[in-house]
Amino acid sequence: MKPKIRFFSGKSLFLKYMNVSVIIVFLSFLLLGIILTLTISSYWYREKHTALETRAENISDYISMNLKTMPVDPNGRGDFVWANNNYTQYLNRFLSIYADDVDSDIIIIDNSCMVVMSISDNEKLAKGTYVRTESVQRALDQNKYFEKGTLGGIYKEDRYISTKAIHGSNNSDIIGVVIISANTKDIDNFMSMVMQIFFLAAIATLSMSILAIGVFSYNMVKPLRQMSTAAKQFGKGDFSVRVSATGNDEIKELATAFNNMAESLSASETTRKSFVANVSHELKTPMTTIAGFIDGILDGTIPPEKQNHYLHIVSDEIKRLSRLVRSMLNLSRIDSGELKLNYQTFDLLDVLVNVIITFEQEIDRKGIDIKGLDMITPKSVYGDKDLLHQVVYNLVENAVKFTNDGGYIEFNIIESLERFDFMIKNSGMGIGASEIEHVFERFYKTDKSRSKDKKGLGLGLYLVRSIIRLHGGDISAKSNVGEYTEFDFYIPKIAQKKKHEKNR
Repeated sequence: MKPKIRFFSGKSLFLKYMNVSVIIVFLSFLLLGIILTLTISSYWYREKHTALETRAENISDYISMNLKTMPVDPNGRGDFVWANNNYTQYLNRFLSIYADDVDSDIIIIDNSCMVVMSISDNEKLAKGTYVRTESVQRALDQNKYFEKGTLGGIYKEDRYISTKAIHGSNNSDIIGVVIISANTKDIDNFMSMVMQIFFLAAIATLSMSILAIGVFSYNMVKPLRQMSTAAKQFGKGDFSVRVSATGNDEIKELATAFNNMAESLSASETTRKSFVANVSHELKTPMTTIAGFIDGILDGTIPPEKQNHYLHIVSDEIKRLSRLVRSMLNLSRIDSGELKLNYQTFDLLDVLVNVIITFEQEIDRKGIDIKGLDMITPKSVYGDKDLLHQVVYNLVENAVKFTNDGGYIEFNIIESLERFDFMIKNSGMGIGASEIEHVFERFYKTDKSRSKDKKGLGLGLYLVRSIIRLHGGDISAKSNVGEYTEFDFYIPKIAQKKKHEKNR
């Protein structure tokens, strides 16, 4: 025996849904955190870039503007003499104030990359040192440059660094470079604070989400657990369990469908038990009668002069058994779709007359008046003669059984261009309005207006409707309590038309 493969073994639907929901919420917060971090970092980087670049340009422009008031260097080193103590002292004071205001390092180097002015605590940027780095070279080549780095290893930690070339008084020669650097601790501290707030909010929200999802999941799978419990009870034969569900969603629809199924199973089980009991009784009663009379004839208990009488009774009981078995076989074949109609042409009036003759003794005994039969002309019908004979037989049998003594049974067959209509009407107690809509259901037997039906199984009218529908027709019933009951069915002439077209 091959082992069954079970996925998520040992886990309930509730835990599966909880796990998936928690994972989705967690990943959502993780993605939100990543996006938030990248957004803030990018924004901060752009802000620092813009701010430092603007400050470097301001300092470079300030120095270039002041170069116009300076004398020309007699040594030919440019328009500006970095060794001018008065100017450098003035510029140094200006840069000190500017550096304190922006909280950054400001370094000025000449075109040989030597530091000529420094507002920094870093010894590697002291006056007289050389700063030959990629950012400086790019400023000399490209006029300006911005980066996040260590300025070629001068700083121990990453800083935001903006470099801007300084032009001479004629705006053509580059006589130096302004370097402004600011630490990244502000953004690090800010990001740390933001992430702390975010994680605290995420933890609180995640906890509330898990609680809400747990309650929702529990309530969502509760009807499913009830269905599982109910299904187990169904397996034990108890169909009384029902599932309760609120709302207006798929779970409510499923619970409603489940309860409807339970009602159907309960009704089917009741019907099955009733059917078994009725069939057992129907088979047992005639068999007991047959066995008793046969034994009486064989052992001499019944005298010879009365044997024919009892043999007729035995014959009637055997015929009743035969009809019962035939009805059950036909019903089984109809339900399984195996019953095939044996079409042939026959006279429906002839079938009706033969059936009435079968019940002649009972009709005479009850003094029933047969009406309308003499007004019906022969009707050539194309259909299954045996099955339609059973239809007529069942309807006449019901009419004879429930017609009051001295009452009447009226027949009529009407032929039109498209179909045959058959009507049978009998006087009697009739059928109540609440019951007449159920008379064609399988195993249905009324107990009040049809209390005389002691032997039936409730299959006759169901079988009648099934046979008529196989022929493409239908049947209906109407009644007035205490007056009459009438059954009307029709058979279309489609079969005749098909046969005629085929023969052509």
